[in-house]
Amino acid sequence: MSLNPLVWLETLVSWVLISFHSFTSSVFAPDGGWAWGLAIVLLVILIRILLIPLFVKQIKSQRNLQIIQPQVKEIQKKYAGDRERQSQELMKLYKDTGTNPLSSCLPILAQAPIFYALFVVLQGIAMSQPKGVLTDELIESARNATILRAPIYGTFTNRGETVDPTATFWVTLILIMLMTLTSFLTQRQLIVKNTAPDNPMVQQQKILLYVFPVIFAVTGINFPIGVLLYWFTTNLWTMGQQFYVIRNSPQPGTPAWDALEARKAARKRKKNPEAATEIEPTPEAKVTRQQPKKKPKKKRN
Repeated sequence: MSLNPLVWLETLVSWVLISFHSFTSSVFAPDGGWAWGLAIVLLVILIRILLIPLFVKQIKSQRNLQIIQPQVKEIQKKYAGDRERQSQELMKLYKDTGTNPLSSCLPILAQAPIFYALFVVLQGIAMSQPKGVLTDELIESARNATILRAPIYGTFTNRGETVDPTATFWVTLILIMLMTLTSFLTQRQLIVKNTAPDNPMVQQQKILLYVFPVIFAVTGINFPIGVLLYWFTTNLWTMGQQFYVIRNSPQPGTPAWDALEARKAARKRKKNPEAATEIEPTPEAKVTRQQPKKKPKKKRN
């Protein structure tokens, strides 16, 4: 009996993976990199769709943090000399307003077990040891699949055991760089466009801006190409999803909020230019002053 508590997740991930592979094999060669690579991409899309409720919860919590910022500052000022009481009051405020300061990590934490399960499945392909519901036949098919002549089980550190070590070196290196870059741009987009300067979490977000890319770069050298493809795809999804939310539903008091209000005002002026002219007089009209008329001599007397 296996002591691995995530063995059921390995079974589920492997089943979803081969189900998508059955679909992509109807278009591409079953043993080709396109069939297995697209199966991994479809796995990412399915997982991210399932994680949308967590993403919505994350956005709501970030908005609440911005709204309660004045109360947070008041508590910090009131209990500046009593850290324990300050923490108690802040936790009470978070609980009453339904705010979770760590909600920005929820999507990543939720993906971690799935990420580990996929890593185990692909590692089993590399070692010719079926994991989950994979069979020996599917293992052989996956081992034959290559992306730009690099096998999907190849890693940066073990490229000497692959069919084409040079191709494996460049494919893994490029994927590690892309994975790191997309992680950095996603976090930077959040800080620059959708974080107010007085947000209490801004310092934490700035730390994550550099910590996550470094973690990806260091640990990525041990990831199989299939896992690197998975993480690069999920980073792209996160960046696009975040861009849409920041553009259409930004937090108040942020640069993205000011940009949204400016776009609304521009659309309003374009839709009804006459009303906009009446409401907003030109600068010349604002400064023009009527000169007093000179009275006749008789009236002055």
